[in-house]
Amino acid sequence: MAQRHAGTAPRARTTTSPGHRTNAARKYRPELQGLRALAVLLVVVYHVWLGRISGGVDVFFLISGFLITGQLVRASTRGRIAFRPLWGRMIKRLFPAALTVLAAVIAISVLVLPENRWFQTIKEVVASALYVENWRLAADSVDYFTQHDSASVAQHFWSLSIQGQFYLVWPLLVALVALAARLTRQSLRPMLSITLLVLFTASLTYSVWLTAANQPLAYFHSLTRVWEFALGGLLVLAIDAVTVSRWLRIVLGWAGIAALISCGLVLQVGQVFPGYLALWPTLAAALVITAGATGSRLGADRLLASRPLVYLGNLSYALYLWHWPVLIFYLVARDRATVGLRGGAIIIAASLLLAAATYHLVEKPARDSRIGQRTNWGAYRFGVAMLVPVLVAAGAWQVVSMRKAESYAASVNDPDHPGALARTAGFERWASPNAPLAPSFVALPEDFARIDEEHCTTAARSADLEVCATETNGPPARRIVVTGDSHAGQFIGALRPIAERRNWQIIAMLRGGCPFSTDSETVPGDQPCIDWNNNVAEEILEQRPDAVFTIATKDVRPGATEHLPPGFVNQWRKVDAAGIPVLAVRDNPRFDDYSPPLCVEANGPTAPECSRPRAELYAPEPPYAGLPDLPPNVSFLDFSDYFCEQDTCPPVIGNVLVYMDNNHISATYMTTLSTILENAVDSALGWHDDVANAPT
Repeated sequence: MAQRHAGTAPRARTTTSPGHRTNAARKYRPELQGLRALAVLLVVVYHVWLGRISGGVDVFFLISGFLITGQLVRASTRGRIAFRPLWGRMIKRLFPAALTVLAAVIAISVLVLPENRWFQTIKEVVASALYVENWRLAADSVDYFTQHDSASVAQHFWSLSIQGQFYLVWPLLVALVALAARLTRQSLRPMLSITLLVLFTASLTYSVWLTAANQPLAYFHSLTRVWEFALGGLLVLAIDAVTVSRWLRIVLGWAGIAALISCGLVLQVGQVFPGYLALWPTLAAALVITAGATGSRLGADRLLASRPLVYLGNLSYALYLWHWPVLIFYLVARDRATVGLRGGAIIIAASLLLAAATYHLVEKPARDSRIGQRTNWGAYRFGVAMLVPVLVAAGAWQVVSMRKAESYAASVNDPDHPGALARTAGFERWASPNAPLAPSFVALPEDFARIDEEHCTTAARSADLEVCATETNGPPARRIVVTGDSHAGQFIGALRPIAERRNWQIIAMLRGGCPFSTDSETVPGDQPCIDWNNNVAEEILEQRPDAVFTIATKDVRPGATEHLPPGFVNQWRKVDAAGIPVLAVRDNPRFDDYSPPLCVEANGPTAPECSRPRAELYAPEPPYAGLPDLPPNVSFLDFSDYFCEQDTCPPVIGNVLVYMDNNHISATYMTTLSTILENAVDSALGWHDDVANAPT
């Protein structure tokens, strides 16, 4: 993807017999550019119209490994690898187009993107410019295959980041092997082949294991992709030793193309890669490369070496860079989650035009220039000169965003922002209905209540169980365990002010997507979630807190699907046996099809389309009402009247944004619910005496 020329074959050889070696007598291999063109076309089409991943990126990895390994072996054979000019040429190839696109992304994002996506975009632009975007996404546990309307405009730089890391490390690896070969008086090719085979085996094994254990992390992890580059290296080292008949090469070429095109249709690439199933597209590309030039009109190389595909292969790097931000900006501007046939054609046409302009006006002139040829460090100074403006622009954007976030955050305690208190009986209308909403849209993605990491420890019983606790003024008056998924955790925003006033200690044991149950309620059969909940139950029984705070129901979604899972009740019974009270809170709505804050930012806080009918989400009675044989230790708390009005569930209440995304309550709104929650807890458990005994 990032390497522009198709490169050179390992050796030049002339062979004309029907059964001959795979490489024809030439250095330039235009079919590799055609293969790049096919790979980028699959990436673009699958992204734009199918909302899926094609496996085309894996082809780029293999081609990169094939070309650079061959280049490094030839350099080592001639003498030694000249690192400084080698990396200088890579800077000239990679930086100009990538940084041009990132600069454009910053400028357009300020104008087009909703403010609540600014901070994430800034982080990812910087990570992309520094070639660590894959680690940024891995750290954020971002699912690459989320809805287009919430996907980052720079997240496709994850693959370029891995390639950049590869270009930095691979020459060092080959140089070390070459040095070892000289010291031991061994031939370089066999020793390098063994090294790459070890790397291939180790990386593929790790990839298979991590994909099964944590697929989103595996997808972005650099070490799970090393084997794809190593496979390309093994291919370039072995290809001259392979003798294949012309007809078999014709079959191999077309079989490779058919396998590559069908990969994304047959496999859910985004959910199963990069484990052993990523062998599908990489081996498909290996078949095409092995087929080489058949010299036949029936060969796949005749198509791949055609002028249109070779030219598209030249544009493949720039096209990959542009297509994703063009797609995201189009969807945001049109307020859509998917693209139709006409819209997709517009996106692809615009991406092609931008790619062509970038290739001819930026990429090719920079690559062909004499930069770095006159002075030893010229290419590096050129790279810095291009990198600094992008980082400065991102930094300036960050400063502006932070000032916006801070200015609106300061108004939260203003009487004009009562939030949930506006839903209490007898509340009088606040003074300024035109006050800005709180929190600011910029700060909204981070507006989630949590306990700081420095107050967290790993439980002795399990390395997967993290226990976080707030600080208290001496021995706590009450200890409350908040456990379950993120919907339980969001109530820390309402509990913390109470705890600070009354010297309570909040102990959080939380796991995303894993409610407090004896079963796996979010992902059926998720054994790690079940094991985690078992450990939580044992930890609670050992700690014996004054109460357990958790969620009582699940799936408050359109269609009134709210229910009380039996696994919830089973856990409550365990706690009941120890005499520990349970505060079970009715869940808040989940809006799977849209994000309330995004709708408000686009249409205003009173837009009818930003609210949902309450009857579509909540039944008149909660699902636990009237159920027999519930544990006596459970007190149910229902705040649905503070998340919804009588007939609708609006996105804004009391000048405060209720939601931070499509299903989580903002910490700001939760804070305004604090006194309401305090009264409910006191009423349920009779803890009114804490108020008089609270430290001053």
